Amino acid sequence: MKMAVPKRTRIAIKAKVRPNSEADGASPIVPPQAIAGRTLVLVIAIMTFLAGFTIAVVSVIDRAANAWASDIGREVTIEVRPLDGVAISGEVEKAVALAQEFPGVGSAHGLSDAETQRLLEPWLGPGTDLSALPVPRLVVVSIDDATAFDAKALADAVSRQIRGGSVDDHALWIDRLSAMASSMVFAGIGLMMLMLVALVLSVVFATRAAMAGNRDVIEVLHFCGAEDRFIAGQFQRRFLLFGVEGGAIGGALALLAMAITAWVIGGSTGRPGADQLEALFGRFELPGTAYGLVLALVVAVALLTALTSRLAVQRSLSALD
Repeated sequence: MKMAVPKRTRIAIKAKVRPNSEADGASPIVPPQAIAGRTLVLVIAIMTFLAGFTIAVVSVIDRAANAWASDIGREVTIEVRPLDGVAISGEVEKAVALAQEFPGVGSAHGLSDAETQRLLEPWLGPGTDLSALPVPRLVVVSIDDATAFDAKALADAVSRQIRGGSVDDHALWIDRLSAMASSMVFAGIGLMMLMLVALVLSVVFATRAAMAGNRDVIEVLHFCGAEDRFIAGQFQRRFLLFGVEGGAIGGALALLAMAITAWVIGGSTGRPGADQLEALFGRFELPGTAYGLVLALVVAVALLTALTSRLAVQRSLSALD
């Protein structure tokens, strides 16, 4: 139970520890030296950096997956398998002509023997004689208007008119890419949640350490009538500053790390592995939404730090009653 003291006494106590007491030389309830401030800022910065970097990486992968799905969705492939007694080159020409008649199709191109050989070279090696192998021939159909194109109608027509023909609309690959992108997004969200939980625990421990270091002052104020929200507000302001500082440092480092990564990958064009990375991710740069998400993360970290500190103080003060 709090001690009943005159209103004038409570006002005097609050005046002594008012929020701007640092500016006029009085000692604040939560002096900076009472908290391992630099350590807490460092922890917040590290957590924010890891979460921001996760956001950036997930954004790049998600954009690449959407680009892959878009590119694959603009093409279908007609496969013409070799059959005994059937001239495969004639069937390929018929498949090209058939595809070009369909609405929404921009062009159709049958791969030549040389193009097919280059396509199979990573598996069969250079200089393979395709005439001695039952290798299917492919017709690449480019789609200009996806709304007007009917893949099922093309597949039915190919199966009826082209001997050994079938259509692959890459729906399986698109589904796999979408599943992969979704998995990466959920994994990124899970990692960020774990980081934020670790951040909350760090703030709680730091708040309790600060209260333990100023326990006598806090107990006197509490039992003399100082409101819990007033004492908690002092901690909230101090920890909000720590959250802003640590979050800004961590967010800036995350964006800087991605910028350096993009610069390094962009400057390695022609080197082993660089072409494969460019084929997978395109130009390695952050989408605009990633910058917005990182900035939102910095704000969220600062607010979460302040709110966590306030709640921890209020819970500790309620145990004194």
